Amino acid sequence: MNKQSTHGYQQAAMSEAERERILMEQLPQVRYIARRIHERLPRHVSLEDLVHAGVVGLIDALGKFDESKHVQFSSYAKFRIRGAILDSLRELDWSPRELRRKGRQVEEAYSQLSIRLGHTPNESDLARELGVRLDELQTLLSELNMLEVGSFRVESPQDGHEEDLSASVPSKPEDTPFSQCLRAEMKQVLTEAIGELSEKEQRVLSLYYFEELTMKEVGAVLGIGESRVSQIHSLAMVRLRARLNFLNAPGEGARAQGAGA
Repeated sequence: MNKQSTHGYQQAAMSEAERERILMEQLPQVRYIARRIHERLPRHVSLEDLVHAGVVGLIDALGKFDESKHVQFSSYAKFRIRGAILDSLRELDWSPRELRRKGRQVEEAYSQLSIRLGHTPNESDLARELGVRLDELQTLLSELNMLEVGSFRVESPQDGHEEDLSASVPSKPEDTPFSQCLRAEMKQVLTEAIGELSEKEQRVLSLYYFEELTMKEVGAVLGIGESRVSQIHSLAMVRLRARLNFLNAPGEGARAQGAGA
C-alpha cells in the first residue's frame, strides 16, 4: 500500500465522532487566531466572518493531515487556519486603495533614503523625506499597520511561490529537497534582515509573532501604548520589505557582498 493510499485509509478509518471531537477541540484556536488578525483590521470587517473562514481552514486541515509527517495536528491546523483567514481577506479586498498607495510611497521613500544616507533612516528622516510632520507620519504608520496582516508572507523571486516565514510547519506532501532548500535560504535572508532592525523593533516582532501576544499585551510588556506598538510594527515591516527586496533583486546580493569584501 503506497503512502497516498495509507493516508486515505487513515482518513476513512476516522469515525465521525472522532472528527467532531478534534474539530471542537481546535475551535478555541480558530477564535484566537481570528481575534489576533481582527485586532489590526478596520471595524467594518466582521470577526465572525474571519472565524467562519478559519473553521473552513480547520476542516480542510483535518481532511489533509498526514500523520506520517510527524507533526502535531494542532500545529498543522494553526498554519491552515491562518492561511484560510488571510485568503478570505484577500478575496474581500478590504484595504482602501488610497492607503495602499500611501504605503507604497512610504516604502519607496524609505528605500531611496536608505541608499542616499548610507544608513538606516529613523522616523524623523522619513518624515522629512515625505514632507510631513513626525506626528503625521506616526499616524500614517498606525493606519498602515492594518495592511501588514500576513506580513511575514514573502514571495520567492525564483518561482513566485508565497512562503509564510513565521511558520515552519511542513504543509505539502510534495515538498522536494529544492523547495526545502529554498525555504531555508529565504528564512536565512529574513533572519539577517531582522538582525538589522533596532532592538525595540526586534522585540515587538518577537513578542507579536513568536510569543503570539496581542498588540495591547506587547505594549504592556514594553511599557508603551498600543498605538506606539502599532507604529513600531509598521515601520519594522517597511524596513524588512525594503531589505528583502534589495537582497532578492537579481545581482544585488552579489554586489553588496563585493562591496563589503
